[in-house]
Amino acid sequence: MRAGFVVPYATELEFVELARLGERHGWDAVFGWEALFGVEAWVQLGAAAVATERIRLGTLLTPASRHRPWDLASRVGSVDRLSGGRVVMSVGLGALHEGWTAFEPDEGRATRARKLDECLDVYAGLLGGDPTFRYDGEHYGMEASDFMRPPPTPQRPHPPVWVVGAVAPAGRRQRSLERAARWQGLIPAVHGEEGEPRRVEDFADVTARVRDLRGGLGLPWEGYDVVAEADSWGAFARLEPPDPRAWEQAGATWWVESWWDVPPGPDGLAEVRRRVEAGPPDGVGPARRVRPPRPSC
Repeated sequence: MRAGFVVPYATELEFVELARLGERHGWDAVFGWEALFGVEAWVQLGAAAVATERIRLGTLLTPASRHRPWDLASRVGSVDRLSGGRVVMSVGLGALHEGWTAFEPDEGRATRARKLDECLDVYAGLLGGDPTFRYDGEHYGMEASDFMRPPPTPQRPHPPVWVVGAVAPAGRRQRSLERAARWQGLIPAVHGEEGEPRRVEDFADVTARVRDLRGGLGLPWEGYDVVAEADSWGAFARLEPPDPRAWEQAGATWWVESWWDVPPGPDGLAEVRRRVEAGPPDGVGPARRVRPPRPSC
């Protein structure tokens, strides 16, 4: 199981510094996130791409339904070329908050889901390299074009896509799981009651459902990624049990630390540095090393 971390708040140069720090301390990936108004995630990742050599770079996550798909394909493709093929894009419907609705109205969950699917179709079609690709969807359409096409991305047919998937209420179609099964990775949305931890049994259930769906589509399970989102330092994402090895046994291929309860500002940035320098938790990542004792915040 490989290890990554999400940078909750940072300027472009601070993100580059943290990516280089993560590479030196045994992390396998560093993730940014997308804001409607704020630090541009793909510019941030592009800067980190040319300052690092090994660590993978991605988003957690990209609300793809609000992108024009050709713009998104251009950005992701550029960073994949800059990094020599180290990009992964995580997508979902996005969490609605005032930082979103201040600029764009909510189109409704069903519309966002349809736009997400269409955006990913066009993303894959454009980066796949077929100059005859065209698209005629409900929300997006394009004609075939061979005008000034960019070079192919190092990762073929396109940089991988991880998709948020959640079990729907009984009797409803499992659309988010079906979507995750079609792409290259799953981020199981496993949420307990308020204040309750995320349980490995629920995670294993979501993973098994997507595995069955991929089998039904004739797609291989080998090479497919499953992400356990955790917080070994704070309380943003409490897991039960907390041992990463239990989640690996349940199907996780990635352990991603999400430190969203770290406040912005110099003190918060210093705390993120300390956590990155400590390296992945015991039992995670190629080093499989024991992390030093947790410092007080």
